[in-house]
Amino acid sequence: MTEHTRRAPRQAEAERNDRALLQAAREVLALDGEHASVARIAERAGVGIGSLYRRYRTKEELFQRLCEIALDDYLAAAEQGLADDDPWAGLAHYVTSSIALGPGSLGPIAGTIALTDAMNASSERADAAVAALVERAHAAGVLRPDVTAADLELLIEQLTKSPLVDQLNRQGRTDLAEAARNARARITAIALDGLRAPAPHPLPGDPPGYELFTERWKPAT
Repeated sequence: MTEHTRRAPRQAEAERNDRALLQAAREVLALDGEHASVARIAERAGVGIGSLYRRYRTKEELFQRLCEIALDDYLAAAEQGLADDDPWAGLAHYVTSSIALGPGSLGPIAGTIALTDAMNASSERADAAVAALVERAHAAGVLRPDVTAADLELLIEQLTKSPLVDQLNRQGRTDLAEAARNARARITAIALDGLRAPAPHPLPGDPPGYELFTERWKPAT
């Protein structure tokens, strides 16, 4: 047996453990918020705490990697939306895909971790892609003119964090999981209809700025 064949199973196991850790970290964050612990993450992933620390030296490093992957996923969803020739279908794809990805679950760690170069780069590219989606939908007259890219991102975040789904998950009510997902899909469809032009009433107040996102991710002093 060569060194390569001996290493292959270990590498495959390490990759499986990494995927399990990242999924567990997202799930524990959704349930426990800022109190998420590495011990619970490792337990939920089905790996030892030593395996976690061999892959990620600190909890911050684990959360940074989770954010990097999430930002790449949002960028991919926006680019897929732009690839659709239909401006409304492309916008709707981005919204529904992003809600499924779950950005709301990452909110609790805002301000608790340092931003990496990879996070900043993916965030800038994703923001530009979302702005292009919104601009194209406005130009086509399918998106109400008073909706901004920041409005869209805030709506996605609000719809991602479902108190109903979280409560049922904590209670272990798998029998109601499908009904809860269907209820969230209906709410998402209602919200999408509210984004369509023409708008029956103007939106209140001034449009939100992206400082609502950037400022809260700065490390707390």
